[in-house]
Amino acid sequence: MPLVGPDEPRYAQVAREMFLRRDLITPTLGGHTWFEKPVLLYWLMMFGYKVFGVSEFSARLGPALAGVLAIIAVWWISRRIETKSSLPHFSFLSVLVMASSGGMVVFSRGASFDIVVTMTLTWALGFFLAYELESERRAWYLAGFYFFIGLSLLAKGLIGIVLPFGIVILFYILRRRWPEKKLFVSLIWGVPLALVVASLWYGPVIYRHGWPFINEFFIQHHFARYFSNKYQHPQPFYYYLPIILMLSIPWTIFLIEGLVKSKDWSWRSDDLTSKTRVFAFAWLIMPILFFSCSGSKLPAYILPSLAAAAFLVGERLSIFISKAEAVLISMRVTIALSLILALGVLIYAQQTHRASLLCAALVIAPVVLFGGLILLRSSKRLLSTVSLALIPVSVSILALNCAVDRIASRESVRELINRADRQGYSKAPLVMFSRIERSSEFYAAGRVIYGADGDPLKVENPEEVIAQVKNATARCF
Repeated sequence: MPLVGPDEPRYAQVAREMFLRRDLITPTLGGHTWFEKPVLLYWLMMFGYKVFGVSEFSARLGPALAGVLAIIAVWWISRRIETKSSLPHFSFLSVLVMASSGGMVVFSRGASFDIVVTMTLTWALGFFLAYELESERRAWYLAGFYFFIGLSLLAKGLIGIVLPFGIVILFYILRRRWPEKKLFVSLIWGVPLALVVASLWYGPVIYRHGWPFINEFFIQHHFARYFSNKYQHPQPFYYYLPIILMLSIPWTIFLIEGLVKSKDWSWRSDDLTSKTRVFAFAWLIMPILFFSCSGSKLPAYILPSLAAAAFLVGERLSIFISKAEAVLISMRVTIALSLILALGVLIYAQQTHRASLLCAALVIAPVVLFGGLILLRSSKRLLSTVSLALIPVSVSILALNCAVDRIASRESVRELINRADRQGYSKAPLVMFSRIERSSEFYAAGRVIYGADGDPLKVENPEEVIAQVKNATARCF
């Protein structure tokens, strides 16, 4: 699939420019410094370019690997929980939920910073939970916690330290317990460890660019973005409540069930299951609370909450599978909603023509197939759970393959640029008419004309187009 949206092509092009200059420090876009985001995603993309060449696949390879590593982190900590609890299949089920959640399936396939910071924060918080649950090698777990905080700073900036510490603090508040003295002492060496890891990039980039970097990166793209609507992403305060339910599809009903059951938890108990529940609850809620207060809201901001949702859903599924008296209502409601949604896809395709009816029918086929299997074999609870997990994976594969041409033509200028190149315009400068199309910054790299503000130059009428053609001709001679 082509790079789509305003972000994917820009991030891929920033990494390409760094790769071509062999520069690991200064992100640029169209030759202008680009200090909107930190560098870890760009490094991953540069690795993909080095191994496989510059392409959409190479740009998305790093985020895809980050998604896999986040799933491995869930497996690593859930396996430790399962061996010391009475939750059969908990590790398998938590991994299954994480890997098949709509948020992971979608964002792991795109060139996104959010999936990278989801991976680093999942490892960081997984190490902290291991510190809380186990009695041996606890100093090493804390070292892992601080190390991945450092990587989180490289992945998404200051939220890499704000979110993990916020989650830990909320965990102790909910338990109404003070942390151990050992944890306070670890701050003396742990915070410097995190800063040393982060300084691999922050040190050189601040040394090289000084105040312009500090102003744009920290002041504009952290504080101004959080406390104002400068970047035009306003949403109501409750915005992330429906978003977390959408990101958790198809496990949304089980997540709601787990949250409802929280009223029966032993919040202050020291047993492993209670600690895990409370920590997962804090992990789920803190990103939602933090970003709900932000002046700029985008769906992927709370992607780090998905691992916590996987633990809460994994517990409910473990009870659902192992206890015969557990009711089937959550599974049945899930299948009913899935079938209603499938019908909605058919109606949408017929009304909008954004996809053919054949494509829509193929996309919803797994919903009907696996949904019917679950209803017919409801007594086979493990089979039903695995079948439910296969729905979003199958749907995403079919949707991408049967609708990719329509996506390419409507959401990216890749095909338009290729057509122009075949007609002899492969070296022609490019300006934007009426609106800025970000995908051209990757597919017409080196030919897009930029203004003094670092954005692609946009013209509004034919006279301005003619003037730009004359300017480009003059530059050529």
